[in-house]
Amino acid sequence: MKKEIHPTSVACTVTCACGNTFTTKSTKEELRIDICNECHPFYTGSQKVVDTAGRIEKFKKRYNLA
Repeated sequence: MKKEIHPTSVACTVTCACGNTFTTKSTKEELRIDICNECHPFYTGSQKVVDTAGRIEKFKKRYNLA
């Protein structure tokens, strides 16, 4: 590999909007993120179905699903 062309990797503190923090490696020293594995619905099991304009009910009515 060529010398002096790769970015320097440093310890990085990642802070989530939910308050969770963890340390990883990155080219930046600090990152602020909106969602992490502690608050993401896929990992927490609290996944919600967002029904906009009654689309789920319209689908169930169209195909005669209770």
